[in-house]
Amino acid sequence: MPARTTTAAPGRVNGSAHRLLRSLAFAVAAAVLAALVVWSVAVPLLGVDLMVQTNPGGSKAQSIGAASVLAVSLLASILGWGLLAALERVTQRAGTLWTVTASVVLLLSLAGPLTTAVPTAAALSLVLLPLSVAATLIPLLPRPATPTPPSRP
Repeated sequence: MPARTTTAAPGRVNGSAHRLLRSLAFAVAAAVLAALVVWSVAVPLLGVDLMVQTNPGGSKAQSIGAASVLAVSLLASILGWGLLAALERVTQRAGTLWTVTASVVLLLSLAGPLTTAVPTAAALSLVLLPLSVAATLIPLLPRPATPTPPSRP
């Protein structure tokens, strides 16, 4: 009887890769959902008008809707996932580098709401949006396992 192999057929995803992909997708979906929950509490429930100035020092303001929150949080999450995947290919410290980079990007993203939000309640709500995405994505995105050196025959 021939020995059974555990390699996947070309074009198929093996079990561990499928679990990894599922956990990555879950992390992205959870981060987007967290941002939408913040928006849903702030806007429909509390009546906060999420407005930002479109030109610094001007009087023109733009409202931030659920579609914008969904799109930006999804894009940021996918970019974070992509950066983690790229770092995993070039360094063994991908998890650490990604966490530091994500934290710096979070801090930079807080500058916008603090400088362009019109009312104070809007500024607070807009600060909570990237915080909710980061607080979900940073711990949930799977980090690469510590690589083990190849065994020698």
